[in-house]
Amino acid sequence: MKNDIVTRFAPSPTGYLHIGGARTALFNWLYAKAKGGRMLLRIEDTDRARSSDAAIDAIIDGLKWLELHWDGEPVFQFARAARHREAVEQLLESGGAYRCYSTPEDLAAMRERAAAEGRAPGYDGTWRDRDPGDASHGVKPAIRLRAPKDGQTVIDDQVQGRVVFENKNLDDLVLLRSDGTPTYMLAVVVDDHDMGVTHVIRGDDHLTNGGRQSQIISALGWDVPVYAHLPLIHGPDGTKLSKRHGALGVEAYREMGFLPATMRNYLARLGWAHGDDEIMSTEQMVEWFDFGGMGRSPARLDFAKIENLNGHYIRHTDDAALTAQLKTALPHLPGGPALLESMAGTGLATLQEAMPGLKERAKTLVELTDNAQFLFAKRPLAMDAKAAALLTDEAKSHLKALAIRFESLEPWDAPSTEAVVRSYAEKTSAKLGAVAQPLRAALTGRATSPGIFDVLAVLGRAEAIGRLRDQSK
Repeated sequence: MKNDIVTRFAPSPTGYLHIGGARTALFNWLYAKAKGGRMLLRIEDTDRARSSDAAIDAIIDGLKWLELHWDGEPVFQFARAARHREAVEQLLESGGAYRCYSTPEDLAAMRERAAAEGRAPGYDGTWRDRDPGDASHGVKPAIRLRAPKDGQTVIDDQVQGRVVFENKNLDDLVLLRSDGTPTYMLAVVVDDHDMGVTHVIRGDDHLTNGGRQSQIISALGWDVPVYAHLPLIHGPDGTKLSKRHGALGVEAYREMGFLPATMRNYLARLGWAHGDDEIMSTEQMVEWFDFGGMGRSPARLDFAKIENLNGHYIRHTDDAALTAQLKTALPHLPGGPALLESMAGTGLATLQEAMPGLKERAKTLVELTDNAQFLFAKRPLAMDAKAAALLTDEAKSHLKALAIRFESLEPWDAPSTEAVVRSYAEKTSAKLGAVAQPLRAALTGRATSPGIFDVLAVLGRAEAIGRLRDQSK
């Protein structure tokens, strides 16, 4: 049935939400939504030395920022260790697993023999059928899977196609360490089964794990889920994504001023396509998403493409919605906290009024924040170098004259202020630019800004005239 589909996102809380992990979460979320199913969240925190509460918070915060909402409460893998051990007992009883008394020294010797004989390193099955009575006194056994030695393990992967593993190349992996702690391989299998996961969607670096986990699942007598192993994300230079490429974590994209909708759209197109569509709403992605559009080659990050896409989303987002998103983002953006503080009171309404002009000149929320600073700047405004150069003696005389003309102007709006400026330029035989550019500099402190008449309208009569007089002294 359609609503039986269950996917899961299962990050390890050892750091931020990696951009590759974010795409995996998105594809799990999209597939579940497309099929009317559910996406679950599992925190794989069995590596106690590297897991942290801060990382868990970062992962959850990143998912919430991307608006990828999971179903139900998060499952924490470490808390389920007793259940994992229970599954091992079931395997011991059925003969699907056995106790291995090999010591670390024994295992090291096996590796040396394999290297000397030109074989791949792996467990040689010493204790597979050996009497436990032969074990040295005091040695605590690990529990190993009694993996099939003949034939093949096959995965019909939704992305990679038919993947065949020769069983002779897969050794008897450890399920339970000698200290009683479950291994990752075992925990994943048991948790997926107990959570009712039908589709395992993850990076293709887990493809071999899929073969090994299939063997454990079969030994337990459970149904193997549908696998879909996604191509990895590479850096712009085509190499594996690493710290030198920068911006590995989702929070970095948030701080660079990208919108969640931009990131969902961009990440969806990293390895998946729907015809030639580049810009897709989330609703369209949900409607169209399936494995048929997935490629097998690694996708490359392209920061310029993300920025251009973000500019599109900024320009096409409703002014009220964009203002609300910017307000939410300001604490995370350079210069944002200061702007947020200066907006106290009626500032949000002013920002929304100015948004049509502001968003036309911005590709990121960082640029939008920077462009909006003039709205709430304290008088007298600080001038940047280009703006200061525009304020010649002749320009100051124009500003004085315009300030006088603006005093009695009714109504105060963009068309009426434009009419005044054009009329003044015509009567004084001045070029419009020679009047408008100093006007822009005096009002914003910069040589570039939204449309100058929109700026006048948003600032209001008193503030605009005050700024003109400050700079025409």
